[in-house]
Amino acid sequence: LLVFVPAWPQASVPPGWMQTLENRRMIFVSASGSGNDADVMDRRIPLALLAEQNIVRRYRVDPQHIYVGGFSGGSRVALRIALDFPDVFHGALLDAGSDPIGNTQIPLPTRELFHRFQDSTRLVYLTGQRDEVHLRQDARSQQSMRDWCVFNLADEGMSMPWTGHQLAGSTAFERALAVLERPARPVPAALAGCRLRLDRDLAVLERQTGALLAGGRFHAAQTLLTRIDVRFGGLAAPQSVKWQQALDAHH
Repeated sequence: LLVFVPAWPQASVPPGWMQTLENRRMIFVSASGSGNDADVMDRRIPLALLAEQNIVRRYRVDPQHIYVGGFSGGSRVALRIALDFPDVFHGALLDAGSDPIGNTQIPLPTRELFHRFQDSTRLVYLTGQRDEVHLRQDARSQQSMRDWCVFNLADEGMSMPWTGHQLAGSTAFERALAVLERPARPVPAALAGCRLRLDRDLAVLERQTGALLAGGRFHAAQTLLTRIDVRFGGLAAPQSVKWQQALDAHH
């Protein structure tokens, strides 16, 4: 199953994709009214999740082969969905659109979900060779993934020769799906060491926050806690929630 978030308002299968979908026995589903003009949190993400649920209730779908994808702005939404719901989607096809993670725009989920994302979500970046803006966007996103211990990047990306900012054609789409459906490659040594680094970085900030609270420096503690929330998101919970409650009680 491929749940697709479009950049346009219509729900339609992109030209040239149907034969590839049939050859790979893959269901394609997309929602109307979920293009770039629609609200991300109130419409685009909920519609993608509803689309997945509607299909799996009607058809026998292999749960290990459920993916999310999109084009341009829709691709950026697809990345958010893959990050937040790795228990549902096991890969993401990012066609000419991506973002770094671990910031105010795309915060990290809880530790359990993020570990699952690191372990089993495969990301395929597919961008036109002449689409320089989005290739740079991909490079920033991929570096962010490596910084956050996400290594299943499908060979760092797949460019489409002689192509600008446009939807993947049938050949590129076929190639991307073939890569997307490969099993995620485990990298236990690199992943374990990288996770340890993140845990140490977070522990340092947590100790600093605790010291500030103990010393009555509440404003400084709030500033540092905000930094932790922006960078680590759900990885810092539940400790950051407890500290925020303590700060709220003081105020």
